[in-house]
Amino acid sequence: MTGFQKPFGTAFGPFTTAEEAANGVDLSGKTAIVTGGASNLGRETVRILASKGASIVVPARDASAARRALSGIPNVKVVAMDLLDPSSIDNFATGFLDSGRSLDLLILSAGVMATPLFRNAGGHEGQFATNHLGHFGLTTRLWPALLRAKDARVIVLSSRAHQLGGLDLSDLDFRRRRYDKWLAYGQAKTANALFAVALDARGADHGVRAYSVHPGSILGPLAKHLTREEIAQFGALNADGSAVVDPGRDLKNAQQGAATSIWCAVSSALDGIGGIYCEDCDIAPVEANGELGGPGVRPFAIDPEAAEALWLESARLLGIRQPGYC
Repeated sequence: MTGFQKPFGTAFGPFTTAEEAANGVDLSGKTAIVTGGASNLGRETVRILASKGASIVVPARDASAARRALSGIPNVKVVAMDLLDPSSIDNFATGFLDSGRSLDLLILSAGVMATPLFRNAGGHEGQFATNHLGHFGLTTRLWPALLRAKDARVIVLSSRAHQLGGLDLSDLDFRRRRYDKWLAYGQAKTANALFAVALDARGADHGVRAYSVHPGSILGPLAKHLTREEIAQFGALNADGSAVVDPGRDLKNAQQGAATSIWCAVSSALDGIGGIYCEDCDIAPVEANGELGGPGVRPFAIDPEAAEALWLESARLLGIRQPGYC
């Protein structure tokens, strides 16, 4: 596993908000791309980055809806992009690269959860394709812009759902296994964490560091495929149907949910450190046999060999050939 996976013991915690995590930070002159930046904690991430002076690009499948959601936040540009469509990703990345800008922060916040089985045009299982493969393709295409920044950070949103059981490199698309929406989600979230490990290994010597994040459990659009009964089983609903906010039980609002992404993006404590899994504005502890849904990261989600194997398979699936990088 990565050698830096040990908590600092920061002054922050589960109740910390994104605004508190960014206190005193100046991002003037910095450029960020935030996928999923028009919804819930992604929008809060954008709001905080913008309030600190960053210029932000939000790729969105429904650009018109995203512009409406982000209206009133300064220094934000919305550009159409669909994570399930490699040509759309390529067009977005080409447009950004042609601008000549460096990319200081890439926050990969978009995702889907516990969906019925669907596949992208390439036949890949939809949760893996959206949450991992699309972001993998986007990041590799934006690599020159990350290099130009000379001190870039990539933040990948994972989840404690990685604890559900890792991934099966021999059957990523559930061709042989019976499809299970939670197992597929856990696989995608494991892939997110491993992606940060492999990306950091490639980027560390070039000033590109990567982190994966468990944001907390935030009831919002991500849960749209769950029934009310399923949501209630998580203890996430009050009697009146509103969302429970209890950070001590990992049930957070968007302001608290965005905090760890912001912390990873701006904290000087992480200078020179990467390839780690974070939660509650700190590096998470390694918990090999922890309670399901409890704090910590499983060793298999930060294993360098597994991360490298996933990287190579992802590059193969997308037909990416970049000698010296992939």
